[in-house]
Amino acid sequence: MRNLRLVIAYDGTDFHGWQRQPNAPTVQASLEETLARITAAQVKLHGSGRTDAGVHAAGQVANFSTDCPIPGENLQKALNDRLPPSVRIKEVREVAEDFHARYHARAKTYRYRILRAPVCSPFFWRFVDHYPYPLDHRRMANAARLLEGEHDFTSFAASSADEDDDLPGAGNQPAAPESSPKRVPSMVRTILSSRLLWRPRMSLLTYEVRGNGFLHHMVRNIVGTLIEVGRGKLAPADVLRILEARDRTLAGPTAPARGLCLMKVEY
Repeated sequence: MRNLRLVIAYDGTDFHGWQRQPNAPTVQASLEETLARITAAQVKLHGSGRTDAGVHAAGQVANFSTDCPIPGENLQKALNDRLPPSVRIKEVREVAEDFHARYHARAKTYRYRILRAPVCSPFFWRFVDHYPYPLDHRRMANAARLLEGEHDFTSFAASSADEDDDLPGAGNQPAAPESSPKRVPSMVRTILSSRLLWRPRMSLLTYEVRGNGFLHHMVRNIVGTLIEVGRGKLAPADVLRILEARDRTLAGPTAPARGLCLMKVEY
């Protein structure tokens, strides 16, 4: 049995996220169905984590076990010949039998782009949040840096009970018996880098964040809060106050999914 690792890029606009869902197109379902046709066997794909509906990826990672003897380079070509043009396989290679795309991930990098130009090109709108209003990018950059380090990110999660499952090592422990108390989700994450850059020639704000794991809607809620800082509705130091409060209602709104892209997963 071979364990194959895929590096995947996709335009998430027309998908209801990564994870397979009944009666809705997802990236995982598209890949599994295509792999099943190529390998003539059912395939269970393990992704590094979930991306929401409309979120993109340049470097999603997934793995699956197979008896199929097709070499990685040929399998990559076969997949790209059959997948929709919004999904592309950047790499296929054989890895150790115990490799797991989710459980062995050590860090992820996300990028969020905000276009400040008065008009958004029709060739660009699927991949940016178009915000043609004044924003103080220096205040936003100062606030972004305050998020670095280990924090409880309850204030920036979709809800205190809706934890994403991409914290490295979260799945390494054996499942608890049904009689055991339910695991309380940890809202603590470590942000290794949090930076906002302004590219005036493109009228583009780019927020890039690298961390050991992310909660559901965490990056989009951070971006929504940074926009409030840029508008002058919040001070940069308010980000620390919001973190300490562990109260989602104090943070900004959830930024649109189309501006977010999973750039890289590290192992």
